Amino acid sequence: MRAARLIKMVLLLQSRPSMTAAELASELEVSERTVTRDAQALSEAGVPVYADRGRAGGYRLVGGYRTRLTGLARSEAEALFLSGVPGALRDMGLADAASAARLKVSAALLPSLRDAPDSAAQRFHLDAPAWFREPETPALLPVIAEAVWDDRLVRAVYRRGDAEVERELEPYGLVLKAGIWYLCARVAGGGAFRTYRIDRFDAVAARGDRDDRFSRDPDFDLPGHWAAQAERFARSILHAEVVVRLSPDGVRGLPYAVDPLSAREALENAGAPDAEEWVTVTVPVESEEVAHTQLTALGPEVEVLAPESLRERFTRDAVRLAALYEK
Repeated sequence: MRAARLIKMVLLLQSRPSMTAAELASELEVSERTVTRDAQALSEAGVPVYADRGRAGGYRLVGGYRTRLTGLARSEAEALFLSGVPGALRDMGLADAASAARLKVSAALLPSLRDAPDSAAQRFHLDAPAWFREPETPALLPVIAEAVWDDRLVRAVYRRGDAEVERELEPYGLVLKAGIWYLCARVAGGGAFRTYRIDRFDAVAARGDRDDRFSRDPDFDLPGHWAAQAERFARSILHAEVVVRLSPDGVRGLPYAVDPLSAREALENAGAPDAEEWVTVTVPVESEEVAHTQLTALGPEVEVLAPESLRERFTRDAVRLAALYEK
């Protein structure tokens, strides 16, 4: 355990000019006192770890030291080859670069690990597009991807409804969701970050001068931005509410019948079970029509209480079902 931690500490210091004891402690999940002891152990072993004293101090490697620790465990080698998403890399125009990188890593592996790429590929495959949809790669994706990697400003024409909007954008990151590509960007010069569907761009051109780059906001977090956007979108389409009673089986099935966000919100605010162990909840829904389709999946494990119009729909359904099964 300690040997692996010492190796990780060397690799961390190798990748950055310097790190504070607090930063190393956070990365290594140990105390700052342990970091001090580990640094001393590395120094005694001949690794030139130098401690800068003072408020702005920290640890660094001196003399351009580079470790020759190149060994990989089998699980590490296999995980490395799982990190590539071939379809997405191809769509972004990075297939050749990724292939060359994999070949270089494969050539550096020990002979006993040379089968790691095939081993990983036969045990995991990512199929990003949704069911019943032919994936289409937006024609402008490679241009946008290149601008994202290069922090290059782009001039873009975007379809918004029936209108076209022209903007100069700072392209921060790409997201592939259910087979659809999105760009997270903001208008040049600052402002709020927005999300654009790439297949709605009619034209994209990177600024011609290679010096036309933007300075990335160091606080921008792509996964966090996407998660927040996705939750806001999910909430934005929930325009109505229905009140229902759920059996214990209905409670368990609700997250699979309606939007998971709606189910979580409904169940967190559920009242106490009644004498029959059923609970009454208010469920945010997109519309009465959508709620009818979704809640039908719960069958007799749900009773609609409101709105009355939706309860009447289920009453008619129940009458028709009873007539069908009486035959």
